[in-house]
Amino acid sequence: MSGFSHNNSTPRPSPPNLIDPFDDLQTVEIQQTTTNQPVPLQSLQAAVTPPSFRPAYIQPGSQNRRSLTYSQLNPYYNDSIDDEDEEQETFYSDSTGLMRQISNMSTYSEANLPLTSNAALSTSPTPSMGPDIFMSNNTKSEAISSGGGSNNNDDQIKDVSPTNQFTTLGTLIVVLTATAFKEVMEDYKRHRSDAEVNQRPCKTLQGPSFTVKEWNEVKVGDIVRIEGGEFFPADLILLSSSEPEGLCYIETSNLDGETNLKIKQGSSETSNLISPKEISHLNGFIKSENPNNSLYTYDGFLVMNGPNGQKKVPLDPTQLLLRGAQLRNTQWIYGIVIFTGHETKLMRNASATPIKRTSVEKMVNIQIIFLFGILLTMSLACSVGNFVRSVKYENEMTYLSLFSSNKNLFSQFGFNILTFLIFLIVTMEVVKFQQAALINSDLDMYYEKTDTPALCRTSSLVEELGQIEYIFSDKTGTLTCNEMEFKQCSIAGVAYADVVEESKRARVIDGVEVGFHDFKKLRLNLKDHKTANVINEFLTLLAASSPDESALVKGAQILGYTFTTRRPKSVTIDVNGEAQEYVILNICEFNSTRKRMSTIVRSPDGKIKLYCKGADTVILERLSENNPFTESTLQHLEEYATEGLRTLCIAMREVSEEEYRVWAGVYEKASTTLMNRSEELDKAAEMIEKDLFLLGATAIEDKLQDGVPETIHTLQQAGIKIWVLTGDRQETAINIGLSCKLIQEEMSLIIVNEESHWETKECLENKVQSMKGRVNPEAEPLALIIDGRTLEFALEKDLEKTFLELATICKAVICCRVSPLQKALVVKLVKRHLKTILLAIGDGANDVSMIQAAHVGVGISGLEGMQAARSADVAISQFRFLKKLLLVHGAWSYQRLSKLILYSFYKNITLYMTQFWYTFRNGFSGQVIYESWTITYYNVLFTVLPPIVIGVFDQYVSARMLDRYPQMYMLGQKSEFFNVKNFWGWTANAFYHSLVRFYGRLAGHWTWGTTLYTAVLATVLGKAALITDLWTKYTYLAIPGSFIFWLVFIVIYGSIAPKIGISVEYEGIVGILFTSPVFYATILLIPTICLLRDFVWKYIKRMYKSRTYHTVQEIQKFNIPDYRPRMEQFQKAIRKVRAVQRLRKSRGFAFSQSESGQEAQLIRIYDTTLAKPKG
Repeated sequence: MSGFSHNNSTPRPSPPNLIDPFDDLQTVEIQQTTTNQPVPLQSLQAAVTPPSFRPAYIQPGSQNRRSLTYSQLNPYYNDSIDDEDEEQETFYSDSTGLMRQISNMSTYSEANLPLTSNAALSTSPTPSMGPDIFMSNNTKSEAISSGGGSNNNDDQIKDVSPTNQFTTLGTLIVVLTATAFKEVMEDYKRHRSDAEVNQRPCKTLQGPSFTVKEWNEVKVGDIVRIEGGEFFPADLILLSSSEPEGLCYIETSNLDGETNLKIKQGSSETSNLISPKEISHLNGFIKSENPNNSLYTYDGFLVMNGPNGQKKVPLDPTQLLLRGAQLRNTQWIYGIVIFTGHETKLMRNASATPIKRTSVEKMVNIQIIFLFGILLTMSLACSVGNFVRSVKYENEMTYLSLFSSNKNLFSQFGFNILTFLIFLIVTMEVVKFQQAALINSDLDMYYEKTDTPALCRTSSLVEELGQIEYIFSDKTGTLTCNEMEFKQCSIAGVAYADVVEESKRARVIDGVEVGFHDFKKLRLNLKDHKTANVINEFLTLLAASSPDESALVKGAQILGYTFTTRRPKSVTIDVNGEAQEYVILNICEFNSTRKRMSTIVRSPDGKIKLYCKGADTVILERLSENNPFTESTLQHLEEYATEGLRTLCIAMREVSEEEYRVWAGVYEKASTTLMNRSEELDKAAEMIEKDLFLLGATAIEDKLQDGVPETIHTLQQAGIKIWVLTGDRQETAINIGLSCKLIQEEMSLIIVNEESHWETKECLENKVQSMKGRVNPEAEPLALIIDGRTLEFALEKDLEKTFLELATICKAVICCRVSPLQKALVVKLVKRHLKTILLAIGDGANDVSMIQAAHVGVGISGLEGMQAARSADVAISQFRFLKKLLLVHGAWSYQRLSKLILYSFYKNITLYMTQFWYTFRNGFSGQVIYESWTITYYNVLFTVLPPIVIGVFDQYVSARMLDRYPQMYMLGQKSEFFNVKNFWGWTANAFYHSLVRFYGRLAGHWTWGTTLYTAVLATVLGKAALITDLWTKYTYLAIPGSFIFWLVFIVIYGSIAPKIGISVEYEGIVGILFTSPVFYATILLIPTICLLRDFVWKYIKRMYKSRTYHTVQEIQKFNIPDYRPRMEQFQKAIRKVRAVQRLRKSRGFAFSQSESGQEAQLIRIYDTTLAKPKG
């Protein structure tokens, strides 16, 4: 036989029923005994090795024989094992350094011969363990159970899976539980937010009184009472209100972005039902149109049952109150519910919530497919190797034909890869959850005024925040505060402001007064200044402005002119304690063509006066000659424009009795004509709006949120294009674009306003063609302005690509008067044709569909009724927080996740590829090199902390540097940290490291495997240290701590586990490992050799192929000062000059004014001296 005893006794002869199939000196034939029945082959345990391998055999003993210990595997150990009454000897195979022992075989019949894996004996073919074959005609074979503690369970594939059912099932349960817990928590947060809305109280008519119900209990046909300031719970038809003739004011900024109040009016048939008792007597039904998504149309009629039969009352958009709108400046209204829930017009504009997957996840999935292809290729290679080996040694290994299974190493390798992918996913989810927690706890994004922190509702999208290329933003409530403030004014050529900086205070230079006075000086000038009369007229007009211009009214009130009473034919203002009544004669209403509004009144002194306000261009055209304040007022207008304020010119004239009498006849005729009434009224107004005297100009701030201009400028520097999609009118949107620095002074505006499909097509094609010929596009930035009507044509199939081409050429895009559905369509258009990451941000219900259509949705929270925040992936309370959310948290998250994924693939490929190289030594048999529980612990214990710590705490540069150099954000846009090249570079590196580590061995199969495992662990932890940019206490705990933990673990686990029947492969291994110099040399030299290439490559990249962030890291490390502020001051001065030039080229922006055409009606029907009904 080929085995040798290592004591001085004569080798024991092998029993007659044992066969050495590898004895190449003789041919062994299986003989049958002389009994009456053939001798069955009871058990076959084969190992496929080169012919030179000479295994030793041990005579079978009792059933209680234990496995051979590692102390006995030492080739220099000379002893024997006593087991009850049977003496046994140890044997050493000189070709492998491994000892073999066979236990009794029983219980299994010939027809059911399982392959088993044992601590000291693997029944799978291995080159390091020789075959032990015996025949018996009077016993049944018994398979030896796995050293990992597994039994013969059909759920686990024996000799193929490197793990047992406990390691597999336990790991899977942990992963699925962690993932399910995260998803449940996020769903619970969304459910709680929805419940807050659905459980809002609402008063519903029950009999002759109103009772409180929740929103989700409101049904079609219910009559509800809405108090001032409340939101409508459903789509309603207005019946009556606290205001005269069933009027009410609503704010629809949540729906269309407009802040000016809209007027709704109930039918005259129901406006008199102003008490619960009266409204309870209403009997009838409504015939309504079907639910649809049109916000501005409605068709139906109310059928009222009365003593004289049924009466039909037509219904139109004037009576329609939409869900999401808010009741303002009205004490209460009664309304009847027509649409609820998903049938409301607001919800009809919302699209289904999409399942969002990040670009990083998509790329990972693609690379996994390629890895799977490599896995199949290697599996095929090993299968071919197994086949060649079987054919070559067919005559010497005839017993192999008894087992026709196709088991090989890559069944287990595939399972390990599957386990790794599960752990990669759960590790990513844990890290993303922690990154979301960091966003939530960032005090820099906490808004103290409303006690609102940032809230990341969907943690799975955090890395997308670092790759945004397009931002689609609402205007009202997102960029602005929904607040108008009266900031400055110019009266009779003198400039006034509420707050005046010291450097801008009025002073006389070369006999000319320049600068600003404060409002205190204005009050003093009103008393004894030469311009006192002009000031009086100016403030009188402000005090009596229309109700939607509250900023002007409040400004006049601050200066002592207070609006007090409105009657059907007059208004009364209080001037410093003195009541003055002005009789309203006529009103020439505002429209976008006229860009002005005029009111003709009879003043307290009996004179007839015309007051006119509007855009500077239309007012200047109608001034009389020799106006003394024109030039100075124009200079002030230029100053206001550079500050982004909204300007309005104010003029007046006295009208003689005779002129008024003649004009009143013309006006009366125009107002009663049936054909072209609006054109006739405009002509009539043109007759009297002439020879005006310029009083001055106002400067209103459509108050932007703090830091909006700076944020937009920084985001543009970061390579992000910003599109504003708003329901506001074009002039307002352009002005806000200028105020917030979205439209910069050097930009040329492309305005597209067309009335038909073909006109739109021609215009877009001409614009695109002309843009292609530009010599230096960067020096000539463009801004595109398009209205909703034209956008409807532009989004059609044959024009969408042309529109998108033009829009992408421009640096900024503003879409005006767009519906919520159009907002979503614009986002989907860009998403469909451009392979970029999109972000949408808004604050209202009209922004929900846009937010859901984008890759990442951000909602502005902190105000009641902000439905966008509840539907968004991330909620912040101020637009300025978007800068840190993207440039800092987004950049960090993308870089961290990229590093985590690459490192996770690297560390697992490095470990499992060593098993591939091992196939060339075990004859492609499928024998594992690592103990099963240890493989499981690799991802669960020993390498779980480094990727988590890197993914949560690592910073390639600080937040201060990312804010200072926003251009670094482009690294994420270009996918610099995670791309195909990087992925396969890391994969190739993992293959290289596994190959270097494999060569080198100690005596003993499991000793060698454990040493190799330790070297793998040292290498991958060293790699983690090499790629870490920021070392914290958690980093020290994760990287050096994990290796120390392994060394302590193997000592304790290797000593205790075998004694309780778990991991018996480790029996006796601790003493050999920690007393062997080769062990220490291996775990020191092999990782050093592997990582030396990585260190040299990192040095070369930083020194000779440096990237932008390498330079910034050096600036951060050495705290190099930034000398850019001087340049920024110079650029600021240049922008101011350009702003003045722009204003001189294109003036004519009018103050936002409603075109409802109801100004005259409102004034006529109101009488504020009467008490309002309480309802």
